[in-house]
Amino acid sequence: MKRIISYNVNGIRAALKKDFMNWLGAAKPDVLCLQEIKAMPEQLDADFLESLDYHHYWFPAEKKGYSGTAIWTKEEPKHVEYGCGIEKYDAEGRVIRADFETFSVMSVYMPSGSNELRQGFKMQWLADFKNYIDELKKEIPNLIISGDYNICHLDIDIHNPTKQQKTSGFLPEEREWVSEFINSGFVDTFRHFNMEPDNYSWWSYRAGARGKNLGWRIDYHMASDPLKERLTRATILPEAKHSDHCPIVLELEE
Repeated sequence: MKRIISYNVNGIRAALKKDFMNWLGAAKPDVLCLQEIKAMPEQLDADFLESLDYHHYWFPAEKKGYSGTAIWTKEEPKHVEYGCGIEKYDAEGRVIRADFETFSVMSVYMPSGSNELRQGFKMQWLADFKNYIDELKKEIPNLIISGDYNICHLDIDIHNPTKQQKTSGFLPEEREWVSEFINSGFVDTFRHFNMEPDNYSWWSYRAGARGKNLGWRIDYHMASDPLKERLTRATILPEAKHSDHCPIVLELEE
């Protein structure tokens, strides 16, 4: 059994100050996909990195304190791929992939549409990323794409869906992209096991949203169709509070 956890930590250094390592010791992932690390490895304590019980691979953004992804894994990968080969995305450290014997895991941090300019960047990313994955799947059919997609797919993935129709992250064209992505050969693993509402992975820091569970489900483990029979469990861990996101879990047979 492999246990994969994805977590947008909103700054690894901040998370480490909130007892992140004790949580990790209890959660025991075989593979940990991190997003928004907001740090270069050299900004972390060298003794801490040396003491990690994981092989760890970092793909920070060129801009300090921004974006970036990482993968920590118990088993040493056959290969680690940094980036997707498109310079404007790789400069923001948005994609890192680890290849193992029977599957590959990608940690991805998709852009947010925080303003009009970035919304345009996000829509271009979605088109480019889909093309990239369509090609990659030919080479790597057993692929898990874990991370922060910055999009809620279904009405049950967001609180008050009627009010959010014109909000970035729940725009019709973004939701349609997720549908098309799934239809191209992926399983939204959480919804494969659970179709209940009120399961979220991100909450605004404003207005006590987390305490009221007024959230968004924008973090996903998308597994390619050939892995479907190997999926055994997918869940969300809202009790972990090192970030405005929470971790999401996928378990599959080796």
